[in-house]
Amino acid sequence: MMGQRAYGQSLGHFLAAGRAHAGPREPLRARVRAVVSALEPAETAASLAAASDAALLRHLELALRPVDPSSIWLALAVLGGRLPHQSEVVAAARQARVDGPLTALAAALRRGPRPLRGSWQWPDQAGVEIVTDQVLVDLHHTSQVSFATGIQRVARQTARRWDDAHHPVLVGWTKGFRNLRRLTAAEARRALFGPGDQDRPVPVQSILVPWRCSFVIPEPATDPPRARALGALAEYSRSATATIGYDCVPVTLAETTDSGVAGGFALNLSAIARMDRVATISDSATEEYAGWRAMLAGTGVPGPDIAPIALPVEASVPTEHHLREAERLLTVPGLPMVLVVGSHEPRKNHLAVLHAAELLWRDGVTFTLAFLGGNSWNNDRFAERLAQLQAAGRPVQSFAGLSDDLLWAAYRLARCTVFPSFNEGFGLPVAESLASGTPVITSNFGSMREIAAAGGALLVDPRDDHAIAAALRQLLTDDTTHARLAAEAEARPERTWDDYAAETWHYLVDGARPGVSPGAETTAHSD
Repeated sequence: MMGQRAYGQSLGHFLAAGRAHAGPREPLRARVRAVVSALEPAETAASLAAASDAALLRHLELALRPVDPSSIWLALAVLGGRLPHQSEVVAAARQARVDGPLTALAAALRRGPRPLRGSWQWPDQAGVEIVTDQVLVDLHHTSQVSFATGIQRVARQTARRWDDAHHPVLVGWTKGFRNLRRLTAAEARRALFGPGDQDRPVPVQSILVPWRCSFVIPEPATDPPRARALGALAEYSRSATATIGYDCVPVTLAETTDSGVAGGFALNLSAIARMDRVATISDSATEEYAGWRAMLAGTGVPGPDIAPIALPVEASVPTEHHLREAERLLTVPGLPMVLVVGSHEPRKNHLAVLHAAELLWRDGVTFTLAFLGGNSWNNDRFAERLAQLQAAGRPVQSFAGLSDDLLWAAYRLARCTVFPSFNEGFGLPVAESLASGTPVITSNFGSMREIAAAGGALLVDPRDDHAIAAALRQLLTDDTTHARLAAEAEARPERTWDDYAAETWHYLVDGARPGVSPGAETTAHSD
């Protein structure tokens, strides 16, 4: 009890010191009131506002008893002005059981990291808002970037429809991934619709602390501090948490990823292990996540429920203007165009495409080759080989940052697309090309074979450059095979983004597994 009283006095002095500075005292009192109100809803706002500093601290101490890690997490997040990590919550809860919650909070707040320049801590005027009974959608990375790889396209297409139908709170993070905040108007436009005007930096008016909410992440969270904060949020915020699961490539093909990616992805998996649901984008991705979850048995963590919700294959019809513009950029009159869509990272196997193309060019087969994609890493060898072929006069080009309108026009103009990746959670360019009626050459395993099962594609061993070249030769020179595959692609059933967005919301937010009506009891951890 002495430790508690000592802390009560020190925090009382802390509050009292604010009287000399009009700003700090009332914001800190407001935070204490917010924590007490969230934990003890019966306490009225009027009575807490009128309470003395000492009485307010007694209310806080009573609200934190019996000691529960979730309550400690909330108090740390609100009073400390930063979403805590799991280790901090565990340490504070342990000390609270011995020395009392107020002493533990004081020690935890003293141990907290020093503030970042431009970030918020309690003496500043930014407020703290405890958000309850709402759906928050974390689109931080998608709201900050101008490129549109497969993950960004899925996040934008899905979140845009969620926003139209359900109006969730769209959130991002403050500097250093310390706190959640609402997206600005420009960030929200970029998150939902793609590249646009950049924001001018604006002060954060309030930071958000989710409590008894639904929290959904339609993008991977591989930044280490973000992943650590999300793991604690999933475990302690008493919120339903869910994410879209794309693939486990940084684990299954770590040698093809950039330095540091595997470590960040491992932390992302650690956060997902504490979540409630994962909507995987294919049966192949479900197998990967289910295998990872099986390994969690050795840690005593049950892991999330996992359900496959396949991505759609909805084509966008390009305008004549965009067709002419894509034709000007990508084609050579009289030559068929081969299209390769995706970032130039080693997993996409673009060096093999260049090699296969050179084999055919040397054999007298005429065509142009166009790569569309950016966000590349470990691509020095690809860039070097591309430059060598261009210097030799080969008709090959690479473009980054093309709009979705030009991408869909390119699919329509291409003789075929080539996508011989070593591993994909889904392989969106395969589905998009087939939805456009354009045949595809792709890998003979995983999600790519899964997509190709409905027709329109030639399957190859992606580790055999000569097999890729043979398939490409067939589609460039055999009109009968090309026509058959194009007809199969045209006949494929269409699945829309509206379908996908509705199904993922139904599962991730409403909690009903695919094919089960809302409110029906779900089967935990079935695949």
